[in-house]
Amino acid sequence: MADHPPVVSGPSGLSIAALIVAATPGLTPIHRRMGAYVQANLFRAATMRIDELADAVGASVATANRFARALGFDGYPAFRSALVRGFEATLAPVERLRSAQESPASGDELLGASLEQAEVNLRLTRSAIDGAAADAAVDAILAARRVFVLGAGASAFLAGLMEHGLMPYHDNVQSLAFVGGPTHAARRLFSAGEGDLVIGIAFPRYVDDTIQLARRAASLGARVLALTDSVNSPLGQFADLTLCVRSERRLAANSDAAVLAVIEALCDAVAYRTKRSAKAAADMTEFVLPWLTKTPSIESPSTPGPSNRAASKPRTSATPRTNRKPKQ
Repeated sequence: MADHPPVVSGPSGLSIAALIVAATPGLTPIHRRMGAYVQANLFRAATMRIDELADAVGASVATANRFARALGFDGYPAFRSALVRGFEATLAPVERLRSAQESPASGDELLGASLEQAEVNLRLTRSAIDGAAADAAVDAILAARRVFVLGAGASAFLAGLMEHGLMPYHDNVQSLAFVGGPTHAARRLFSAGEGDLVIGIAFPRYVDDTIQLARRAASLGARVLALTDSVNSPLGQFADLTLCVRSERRLAANSDAAVLAVIEALCDAVAYRTKRSAKAAADMTEFVLPWLTKTPSIESPSTPGPSNRAASKPRTSATPRTNRKPKQ
């Protein structure tokens, strides 16, 4: 996400900060303290209810309302709305969660609603990705000399899973998430160029590191495949190929379910199209076999053998194990 905060405007078109500065000479000491707190914590203040802001500066709710009116607002709700407008994308999940908590719901209802949202995301994603776009993405992966996968925040985990899924079928695929941070990723991408593919994963709230690194790689001649929410996203605007994935989530910023489904589908398509992929998968499985737990055989519970019955018989306090010798 961008380091610089958005401009938050008040009723006169001035920023909230400018309104506070202009009103300061006529404010009471407690209102000045409230103004200073808001200026230093714009994002935090945008998430606060009126009582929370009042408590933060040791004031009353009535004082917080008078503060908002002193800045030219009708009251605190209008003041907070102006603050929120500067952080719509960032605050949207916070506001949805706050609203949901005001309407009691059972665990079953919450689970059902989340699963329904995931179904909608998958259905809309399926309709948004046509065959030509899917084939082009698979062709780009297969043709690439090296594949770099970029992701930050939650998308870093998805980048690692994509590396895991492609590794058996591509000789050189690297996730640039986590290890060493963005500077290490930049060092890896320094040699990127024609013949290389960068897969960028970025969804609102977009993380600048992913966008900047992918853009730099593109400037060196690498192709960019974007997994993002729109061709108009910061990543989609310059990517060579874009797969649009629906990622809406009720009570958080994004849902990763549909994104992971697309990643798995791409990995499956690459495996299908790769020569000797079955042998590669078998060789990989054989190599990691020593670290895999064997699945125990399970006998029917209705017909246990004698040894099973003996083994399953629990020891109780009435039948303790002892070392007493049998009577002579």
